[in-house]
Amino acid sequence: MKTAPDHLLDQPTGTMERVMSKIGFDPEAKKPTVFTMECPLPAQGNDRTYMAHTDRLTVFLNAYSPNDGENLLHTHTNEDHSFIVLAGTAEFVGPNGEKTRVSKHQGIMLPRNCLYTFTAVDCDNLVMIRVGATVDASKSPYGRVLKDGSPLVGNSKENNAIPCVFKPGAYFR
Repeated sequence: MKTAPDHLLDQPTGTMERVMSKIGFDPEAKKPTVFTMECPLPAQGNDRTYMAHTDRLTVFLNAYSPNDGENLLHTHTNEDHSFIVLAGTAEFVGPNGEKTRVSKHQGIMLPRNCLYTFTAVDCDNLVMIRVGATVDASKSPYGRVLKDGSPLVGNSKENNAIPCVFKPGAYFR
């Protein structure tokens, strides 16, 4: 089990991009990947735990402290992705303020260029599986932009990100 957060503030790249660049990908490895959905629970902030990937698909387990989430309204320009709630409730908000609650055993599909943000609501911790699919393999899947098209790094101060602090001994399993 990991002991330190991967979601580090004010890095030049986002958490998933940084984690994936360390792992790399072997396109010749045509074998299944087994993973266990467990992660430390944050008392503050949020974190992502790597599960598995291919050259076009990533799977992460994301954990959020109460009232934390994806901070600013944004979109991913080269990735379709989905969140499936395993614990807690998330309130997703669209570009016109429309709200959708997604609870345990529910999911939401977010096509590329779909503006959204979300917050953990009415729960102790929010834990979601995040599955992302790269659309154009010749481009980075990590492009994240605001409504006006300006780039946004998810773990930046501009995104109101806060440091992740784990609850001692608390895990999602």
